[in-house]
Amino acid sequence: MNEALERLARSVALDAPANERMRLEFGDACALRVKHFIEEPAVAECLFGLRQFLSGSLARSHLEAMAAQASRLANQHQGSKSIDGTGHAAVSATYAVANALAGKALQAADYAAYAMVYGQGGYGAVADRQSFEPEFQWRVACLSSLAGGVSGT
Repeated sequence: MNEALERLARSVALDAPANERMRLEFGDACALRVKHFIEEPAVAECLFGLRQFLSGSLARSHLEAMAAQASRLANQHQGSKSIDGTGHAAVSATYAVANALAGKALQAADYAAYAMVYGQGGYGAVADRQSFEPEFQWRVACLSSLAGGVSGT
């Protein structure tokens, strides 16, 4: 969805096993950006667990358990009944957290971008591709910063 981000991810070898920490940090940053849309306290706790793991105060086994829990919570989300689509932000934010914990950084970034756009009214997520541009730019800048300023162009 975000071609510049995908190029940058390839150029920094984001999917390489040696870059797990960068993937987790990037997923964490994206999920934190949409934390205010999270409706379920257990999802917020999972996100907090990722931060604990990154700080070294949570064991990998606990991270893996929280990743499984976040995935279950995302798949069980009731969805949105709102006509304007803003409620979809909570669903997308929940999936952003689940993907961040699973180390699927680009998927977390995509879900977080949708959450931000849905949170602005929903219309842009389905009808105005340009409404994603600020989020796309933020994600590229964030990953570039985590990768030590690599531009990926």
